[in-house]
Amino acid sequence: MAKKVTVNTIQKIKDSNEKFSVLTAYDFSTAKYFDEAGIDIILIGDSLAMVALGYDSTHKIGVEEMSIFTKAVARGVSRAMVVTDMPFMSYNISLESALTNICNMVKYGANAVKIEGCSDYILSVIKRSVESGVPVMGHLGFTPQFLNTIGGYNIQGKSFDATLAILEQAKKLEEAGVFSIVLEMVPEESAQFISENLKVPTISCGAGRYCTGQVMVSDDMLGKFSEFKPKFARKYGDMKSLILECARQYDSDVKNGKFPSDDEVFKLSEDELKQLELHRGVKSHIS
Repeated sequence: MAKKVTVNTIQKIKDSNEKFSVLTAYDFSTAKYFDEAGIDIILIGDSLAMVALGYDSTHKIGVEEMSIFTKAVARGVSRAMVVTDMPFMSYNISLESALTNICNMVKYGANAVKIEGCSDYILSVIKRSVESGVPVMGHLGFTPQFLNTIGGYNIQGKSFDATLAILEQAKKLEEAGVFSIVLEMVPEESAQFISENLKVPTISCGAGRYCTGQVMVSDDMLGKFSEFKPKFARKYGDMKSLILECARQYDSDVKNGKFPSDDEVFKLSEDELKQLELHRGVKSHIS
């Protein structure tokens, strides 16, 4: 069995100038296949609110729903690190409730959690989480949970001063104890500058080629979610077309009597079949 990916594994990859992969997963079988494929970190992202549950934003998902998907994914993984996105307002109300929610995710099977932002309060949550034995992945740049205060899906770090501001935040996260930091929707050059000035690895989500890790939403990667496609998402498959093709063929086979075939049904023994044939058409005496 391959050795389990841990925070130490991720740091060694950074120190060796190598790369690691991150994909989202929301169910047992997908997580199992990604694990078998060698994906290093499997993220139960709050993106599942939109791609799996049909909500119009990631704000709509809560702790109970995230816990269900965390349990499912964790059951399918043996090698990869399992990281759960802490959903909107699950760690913002109080330090006590934040730690309760975070530690519960570990009980459900997560090896670490991801938290957005870098306020003094968020830094205190990260410190206490790490002190409690729960590794934390940070998230800077475009932070979806702060969509309404950011003012939309805007690229972050577009100037020298803005880049320095993100770097300052990243250093604070590093000091608080994060083992990695997602940089989302940041210009490649800015992300490179930030990454070069940090000890912990960065993970690109639309932040170019110079981060240690790359993360994608699996439904984008597989071509399953078709409502929109981010600029930074590469489609490796066309699951939408495959699902439509299979469903249409099944529908046709059912309605044309082609499914199930003789090989896909159970049969009586010859003796039982003879008895059944003898009584075919005879009114049953069973009331």
